[in-house]
Amino acid sequence: MNRETFAAGERLVSPAYVRQGCEARHSHEHLIRLLLEKGKCPEDGWDESTLELFLHELAVMDSNNFLGNCGVGEREGRVASALVARRHYRLIHGIGRSGDISAVQPKAAGSSLLNKITNSLVLDIIKLAGVHTVANCFVVPMATGMSLTLCFLTLRHRRPKAKYIIWPRIDQKSCFKSMITAGFEPVVIENVLEGDELRTDLKAVEAKVQELGPDNVLCVHSTTSCFAPRVPDRLEELAVICANYDIPHIVNNAYGVQSSKCMHLIQQGARVGRIDAFVQSLDKNFMVPVGGAIIAGFNDTFIQEISKMYPGRASASPSLDVLITLLSLGSNGYKRLLKERKEMFSYLSSQLKKLSEAYSERLLQTPHNPISL
Repeated sequence: MNRETFAAGERLVSPAYVRQGCEARHSHEHLIRLLLEKGKCPEDGWDESTLELFLHELAVMDSNNFLGNCGVGEREGRVASALVARRHYRLIHGIGRSGDISAVQPKAAGSSLLNKITNSLVLDIIKLAGVHTVANCFVVPMATGMSLTLCFLTLRHRRPKAKYIIWPRIDQKSCFKSMITAGFEPVVIENVLEGDELRTDLKAVEAKVQELGPDNVLCVHSTTSCFAPRVPDRLEELAVICANYDIPHIVNNAYGVQSSKCMHLIQQGARVGRIDAFVQSLDKNFMVPVGGAIIAGFNDTFIQEISKMYPGRASASPSLDVLITLLSLGSNGYKRLLKERKEMFSYLSSQLKKLSEAYSERLLQTPHNPISL
C-alpha cells in the first residue's frame, strides 16, 4: 500500500495505529530498496514476510498478473493449475528472450528484475567465496554438464578449426559427455601419482598441445572439485600453459564454491595465466533443487557471448530458488555455512583416521583435496 492508501485507512482506523502499520511496512520496503540499489546479498537474512512481499511485488509487474489482462499470443503466461501458479509465485514468463537468456522481457518486468538481481547476488557471493576479480556471471537452468557444453559451443565460433579438448582425466561421466555432446574429441591426459594423490601431468598436457597444434585445441578443460585420491588440477600452471599457447581454459568447479581452496585456485589461475570461464552447480553449493548452474568468468564480453548462445527463453525456477535461499541466509549466513563445512571436514578427517587405524586400514594422505577423503 502507498501513502494515499494509508491515509484513506486513517478514516476507518485510528491514525496512530495506521502509522504504526505504515512504519512496519516501510521496514520491509527499506530492505527491498537497499537490495535493488546495491545489488548485493544483504548481510543478515530476510524473514519470510519480507521475502514473500518482494516476490509478490515482482509478480504483479508481469503482464499475466495485470488486472483485467486478456493476453492474446503464443506466450501470455497461461497456467491451468492454480497450484502450479502458486508454486512459482505466479512468475510464469521465465527469463530472457529467444536471443539472449539475460535479456529483458517486455511483458515480464518482474521476472526480468528477478533475473538481474539473482545474477547480481550470485556474483557477490562468488567474490565473497574467494574469486574477487570475477567480472560477470549468470544462472542457467541446466546442470553443470550441459552448462559446460554451452561454454564449449560458444568457443566453437571463436576457434572454428579446433576439434580437440584437452582434459586431465576425472572419472565422472557428465564431464566426459559435456565434450562429446558439443561435438568435440576429448584428449584424455592421465594423472600422475604423487604419494597418495593423483595430480595433473603438466608435461603431458603441454606435450599434447604441441603435438596437436594450439589452433586445433578448443580449450583445456580442468577440474577443481573431485573425489580423492584425485586432487584439484594444478590450475595455476595450466592457466599459464593456456596463456602461453593462446588456448582457452574452461574450469569445472561443480562443487567448488563451498571450498575456499578451490576458489583460491581459480583466482590465482586467472591472476597468473588464463581462465575463460568456470562453472558451478547450484544444488551442490547453495542447497537448492537440482537443475541449475552458474557460468562465471573474468571477461564480461565472453560471458555475455555464452548467455546469447542459450536458445530460447529459460525457466526462472533455478533463479527463483537461489534468490530465495540467498536472501534467507544473507551473506553472514552463507559464510557461517562455509565455516561449518570446513570444521566438519576437519572433524570427519580426524575421526575417519582413527576408525581406519582401529581396523588396520589407512586413510590416504590427500592434503590438496579439501572436500573429499
